[in-house]
Amino acid sequence: MATGVATGIATGPGLEAVVLAAGSGARFGGGKLTAPWRGGVLLDGALAAAFAGPVRTVSVVWGADAAVPQAAKAFAARAGQTARLRLIEAERHADGLSASLKAAVGAVPPDAAGVFVFLGDMPRIPAGVLAPLAAAVGEGAPAAATTFNGERGHPVLFGRELLPRLLELEGDRGAGGLLAGLGERLVLIASPDDGVLYDVDRPGDLT
Repeated sequence: MATGVATGIATGPGLEAVVLAAGSGARFGGGKLTAPWRGGVLLDGALAAAFAGPVRTVSVVWGADAAVPQAAKAFAARAGQTARLRLIEAERHADGLSASLKAAVGAVPPDAAGVFVFLGDMPRIPAGVLAPLAAAVGEGAPAAATTFNGERGHPVLFGRELLPRLLELEGDRGAGGLLAGLGERLVLIASPDDGVLYDVDRPGDLT
């Protein structure tokens, strides 16, 4: 199976990636991230994008589904990326998305210049958006996000100045409010396709 992971990719100045994969997938009926997807499992798609990014490491945040760590390790081994994989348990994952974000950001190295945030149930992120996101933050933007047809998607790259604010989030909400508050300081990178919006909530979404 092709992994879609670039080898020998140049990393950005201290950029990291996190893949949020701690949810229970209740609407899916459980086991969402290890459901079959294109010859592998659903989580593979997000991991392929994250490892293709200009990042030093990829941290997979897990919680409700104990099968996620093994799936992540299996993908990394196939892709020759084991040394770049980190596993982080979000012990308070039941508190919602903010708990996963805080677990992820709290575990990144203190010299991190920025953190890409990927969602584990978004398997079709086009790798071509990653370098422009990194360039925008490298040029001073506090954050950069993808868009398609005017709708903001994922991944999002948060620069160093925003990392402490991610640690202040509460409840089952992401960082949408934080990004909205940036106004024109948020750099938007147009995606060539709708992979930055496509996510899997229910089994029917897999088709």
